[in-house]
This record gives sequence, structure tokens and C-alpha cells, in this order.
Amino acid sequence: MATTTKAGLGRRAVLAGISALTALAVVPAGPAMAAVNATQLLRAAFDNWRSKTSKTTVVMTIHRPTWERKLTMKGYSRGEDDALVRFIAPPKEAGNATLKLGNKTWVYNPKLNQVVKLPASLIGQPWMGSDFSYSDLSRSDDVLKYYSHRVIAESAKGGHKVYDIEALPKPGAPVVWGKQVIRIRDDGILLAVTYYDQDMKPVRAMTTDRIGRLGGRDYPVVMTMRRMEAPGEWTRLETKEAQFDIKLPNYLFTKSNLSNPRDR
Repeated sequence: MATTTKAGLGRRAVLAGISALTALAVVPAGPAMAAVNATQLLRAAFDNWRSKTSKTTVVMTIHRPTWERKLTMKGYSRGEDDALVRFIAPPKEAGNATLKLGNKTWVYNPKLNQVVKLPASLIGQPWMGSDFSYSDLSRSDDVLKYYSHRVIAESAKGGHKVYDIEALPKPGAPVVWGKQVIRIRDDGILLAVTYYDQDMKPVRAMTTDRIGRLGGRDYPVVMTMRRMEAPGEWTRLETKEAQFDIKLPNYLFTKSNLSNPRDR
């Protein structure tokens, strides 16, 4: 009798998760869906996620087979391009922060008391040892700017229509992923994203595990990122508090505030 290893079981679990991402997509795109605008659906999802401005408190859980740790962060966003994320717990991580202004990103390490500008090549790298990248946690809308979009499937769940959108890079776009497949509910709730490499193989997947009421709207409260090459490993973001369309002081989005915070 063949023996099933733990690694084999873990890989099956990841593949099962990816199958679950595509299980809803039972209706292929066709003429009946021609009126559905994929870019507008994506815009609605980003507007719901961060709005014109946002302020959030998020707990990040990084899970590995032999350990697990939790970090808490405060996040601020303004418009489509500006974001500040600062860790506030645990104490040894508190103060680490990332600032995104337009297409430029800086990180601050309080232990070194140093602000470093990230080269574009590192924006897609893991942040703080998690499965999310710098780009993910700054809520970058690169998928809107640098990709073309089309609806490839439509389904129904919980009284809502659900759309699968294929996003392909525009010619010459400065992006990492060869393709993204994004699942969005008709009310702008982001349900899932599968990321593909340049060979069109799935590399990682993010799922919305719980939808709740935050900031006066339905919101993806719990989101989990998993990498295909690392079954049994994941990073989960749980939004504890959220405010939208509020006035934020301009000093938040400055390099001076990054290293000498007034947002605590």
C-alpha cells in the first residue's frame, strides 16, 4: 500500500483550495455577459476596499508548520496611490512602517532609525516574513493601471452574482504576474485572487474567508494568502476597525512622519 506523506497531504490541501476558488465559475463568458464591464467591477472592489480615504486596524497572523506569530498594524490610504502602514504590536516589531507615494515606496526600520527607498524590483517581495507583499499591504491598484480585464465566468452565491475577471498585463507593463484571476461579488466585495507566473502557472491565492460589516459597509474582514509551493503555510489579515471617507492630515503621507510618527 502506498504511503501518503505530510507534504503530499499539504499539497493536496492547497490544490483543493484552488479548486474551491474555481468551483463557482460554472457559466463561461458569452454574449449575455457583454454588458458587464470588468474594469468597472474591479474599480468597485477597490472603492469598497479603501474608498477615497481609509483608516484601518489589522491583525496579521503568519502561520508556519512549526510556529505562528501575530502582528498588529495601522493603515491609512488616500486616493489611488498613497498609503501608510505602521506596525504597532508586538513591541519588537512596533514602529516598522511602509510609505507609498505614487509609484515610490519607502520603508522605515526603527532599530536602525533608517528610511530606505525600495527599488521597484522589491515591491513584490514578502513583507515582514509574511505571504503578503509590500504591494499587497499598501493596497496597490496596479491591477487596474497595468492590466486589461475581461469577465470570463459568472455564477451565483448567497443571493449575489459573482464574476471571475481575467487580468492580463498590458504590453510593456512593469508587473510581476503573468495573469491574475479575480473573483468579485456584484456589490463590490473582493472574494478571491489567484496569481499566475509568466508561465501561466498558479503561484499563490488569496481568499476572503469572512465578510462582515465595517465602516458602514459590507467588507472582506478576513483574508488569507497561500503560496502553492508551501502547503501548510499561510498569512491571514483580520480587519478589526475601519473608517472610510474621513479627513486625513497631509503629514501622514510624508517621509518625515514615516521616521518621526505623529500617527500613533
